[in-house]
Parts: sequence; C-alpha cells; structure tokens
Amino acid sequence: MGACILDVLGRPVETIPPGQGSVRLAEIRATAAGTAAGPAVDLAKLGASVRVIGALGDDLIGDIVAAAMARHGVDTAGLVRKKEAQTSATILPIRSNGERPALHVPGATRLFSRTDIDPEHITGSRALLIGAPDALAGVTGGELADVARTARSQGALVAVDVLHPGRPEDLDRLAPLLAVTDWFMPNGDQILALTGREEPTDAIKDVMALGTGAVAVTLGADGCLVATRQDPAAMALPAIKVDVVDTTGCGDGFTAGLLAGLLAGATPQDAAWLGVACGSLVATGLGSDAGIEDLGQVLDFLERTQPAVAGRIKEHIK
Repeated sequence: MGACILDVLGRPVETIPPGQGSVRLAEIRATAAGTAAGPAVDLAKLGASVRVIGALGDDLIGDIVAAAMARHGVDTAGLVRKKEAQTSATILPIRSNGERPALHVPGATRLFSRTDIDPEHITGSRALLIGAPDALAGVTGGELADVARTARSQGALVAVDVLHPGRPEDLDRLAPLLAVTDWFMPNGDQILALTGREEPTDAIKDVMALGTGAVAVTLGADGCLVATRQDPAAMALPAIKVDVVDTTGCGDGFTAGLLAGLLAGATPQDAAWLGVACGSLVATGLGSDAGIEDLGQVLDFLERTQPAVAGRIKEHIK
C-alpha cells in the first residue's frame, strides 16, 4: 500500500545536451516503481500472491503503471484513480556508474486517503507493506496506525518503508505507525535524516524506542544493518558484489526479499540475506523490475556467496 510511480529510465546519460540537441542511448525503459509498486512486482516474481493499494491519476501514465504490475501477476483491484492530478512519475537519466538523478512529479500519491482503503483488500493478508507513508499527505499518521493495527490483529506482519529523503517532522508524523510496525526498512541516509543522528546504530535505537519490532537499514554498496528486539545489537551484512548498471529500485528489491524470507519462515538474518541478494540482482539491469527472475534464481545467486543461508531458506520453502 502506498506510492505507485511510473519510472522512465535511460542509460547511459553523461550530459544533458544543450538547446535542442540530442544523444543516442543504449536503452530506455518504463517500469512500475515506488515503495509500493516496486516491491509488489518483485514479490510477485518471488512467487507471492500480491495485491497493490494506491492512487493513480486518470491518465495514460496510470494505465501503464497498472498494466506493468498486472503483467507480473499483481492484483491491481486496490488502485483508485484521481482526476485531480496526474499519476506520480519520475524521469531518471542513469549515469554510466549507476547513479540516478531524478526529475519527479509527486502527482496522485499525495491524494490517497483513508477512504480509498477497502478493508477487504487487506483482510486475509499475511503481510502488509506500507510504502511511502511520508508521501501520503492525505492520510494521517494515526489513520495509518489504525490500518496497521487492524492488519496485525488479523495476523499480518506489518512493514514500513519511506520514500522521501527524511526530516525529523516526518518521524514525528509517523511515530504512531512505527509504534505498531513489525519491520521498518529505510536506507541509511533516510534514517539519519529522520532521527537527526550521525550514526545508523543510534538512529536504529531511536526508532525501536518508538515500539518498532525490528529495523533493517540498507547501505548500498556497504550492505545492510539488521536489528530486532530479540537481538538489538545491529548486525552488519555485507553487499554481494555485482556489475552495477542502475541502482534504481535496489531498496525495493531488498524489501521484497526480506519479506519473502520472513514469510517463508526464515530467521531475520537469513531473510535479510535474501533481501541483499534481491537488491544486488536489481542493480544488474535498468529499472526497479530488473535482475530478479524468480525465487529459485535468487537462491542460486545467493548460494554462490552464502551457501548455508541459501540451503536453510530452501529447506523452509520445500
């Protein structure tokens, strides 16, 4: 549930030509992205049954986003259309080193409201991912907490990821939601900006003091940090080295892998390793839907560097 965005990506872009000049690129793609749509696609690839809830504009871009998710088997019945705004969209000129400056229109995501959430679309779910609660200006932190509390009362795991760079005011707004969240999964820059801390380990402690059950912080090429109530000392997992094409959606891939691992019964550490593998694979192609083919392929990739972890996860999914 949350941000559903169209990404239009091109690579490699070294410079923007002046005036009406042009350059030829090797590749241009359009993908369903954002911290709801991106993980939804990746989770569907990993074999999960996924429904997405969010707001699109009543436009061609919205049609494309919905079709891109449906193409991967995501149930789009929870999407609503807003005539007042275009679908959220981003243009990403990808540099040859994988960096990705962004040109973004916030669009319909800001108009998503509590009344757009059909409780029947959540009932029976094993997990609820709330992606980009900081960008859902039409829903209060208290309302998001109510949705999360209802999902947890029905046995669902609740996970939260954010979209914006982060401000302390955002953490204040999201505090009621994080108090009833099982997993919070920001990146390193976001959690530092949210908490005002200089060290990720201190920032993790601040978030867990709000009541959050566990925190996983993605650190790009430095891997991730994972802390839980049972093991509050942040554990560092290194990244898996790959040839990077584009880092767009790597965090969404990590989120999908972590959730898939947890739902399969893996330990938090092993689930985080699955997340690292998914995020690494996404970096090998252009766009947030790149790299991941299916769960078997991800586990084979993970097995190259973490054979024991991959073996344990395979045992869980037999």
